[in-house]
Amino acid sequence: MPVPNAATRSRYPVMAYNFRVTLGSSTASFAEVSGLQREFETVTYRHGFSYREGEDITKYVIAKYAPLTLRRGVFRGAQSLYSWLEEKGERAMTITLCDDLGQGVVAWNIARALVVKIDAPGLDAKSNEVAVDTLELKVAAITINELPADDEGIVSTILGLDDGLRGLL
Repeated sequence: MPVPNAATRSRYPVMAYNFRVTLGSSTASFAEVSGLQREFETVTYRHGFSYREGEDITKYVIAKYAPLTLRRGVFRGAQSLYSWLEEKGERAMTITLCDDLGQGVVAWNIARALVVKIDAPGLDAKSNEVAVDTLELKVAAITINELPADDEGIVSTILGLDDGLRGLL
């Protein structure tokens, strides 16, 4: 099996189905994350010569809370997520988009996330659907970071090399 190198892997977009959500120091599993956005306030200034020179647009960096939606299946042992709703506190969180080998590619670091709503699943005795909780958060101070590639780790994962053989690469 040919091993793709970093140049080959960097030409293809990363699939959106492989992501990791970290709340504080623990990792939580979610089926869907939507509404991840960063927005800036702008002001348009029209001066005396704007008909000739054009308008000036100024961008201000103001912490603006945006809604973020997380969806996950209901299962036993998810009490820490429900307790976050009751404690009414902000938490830091990171959403990491991973490649097909599980290596992080891009991380969205959120300094402040606050749970404002939990939508319990609809219960229907005639249905055969999975019970899914929907959490709505208000988030602010989002930074986006591209993570460095771990080419040595990728090669050893594909080939199944142990630590002794990895030094020979």
